[in-house]
Amino acid sequence: MASREEQFTSFAESAGPRLLETGFLLSGDWHTAEDLTQTTLAKVFAAWYRIRNLDSAQAYAKRTLLNTYFVECRRKRRREVLSGDVRELPERVAEQQPAELRLDLTEALATLPPKARAVLVLRYWEDMSIEQVAAHLGCSVGNVKSQSARALDKLRRLLGEPADASPPAGATHTRGNPGEVRSG
Repeated sequence: MASREEQFTSFAESAGPRLLETGFLLSGDWHTAEDLTQTTLAKVFAAWYRIRNLDSAQAYAKRTLLNTYFVECRRKRRREVLSGDVRELPERVAEQQPAELRLDLTEALATLPPKARAVLVLRYWEDMSIEQVAAHLGCSVGNVKSQSARALDKLRRLLGEPADASPPAGATHTRGNPGEVRSG
């Protein structure tokens, strides 16, 4: 049987890349995402003796990443000096290449408040149900729905899509792109 450290190392190697990607979508910065991931993995390791199976380890790691992200946002707000520097997003992104669109989407995500951003990342990147997102964030299903609707509306406005753009009937969201839908 593998030792506690070997089990954790295996978990960290498999879960680390996904945590890093999620951390980036939450923070918008690779360095911050690396810090969030490292802190998360350190906290998971400290609690490793209580974790019984891989599914609960994954859930615990996601929740810990979110908590760490929210703490970092509060710290950042306290020490941040407001400046007049506002990023300009393009008027229209339809003509852009996919890589440019991803950059614009990342910049647009950065304009959302932390909780709204977390709702979108969990819902569309982590592919969680509304109920799962509510449980992870400790809020109501209605709150997740309203946060999601407002955040998606803001992203659509920033990226130049009409605010009333809605998915076709029977469509589902695809992983990783809140604006992209597929027929189901």
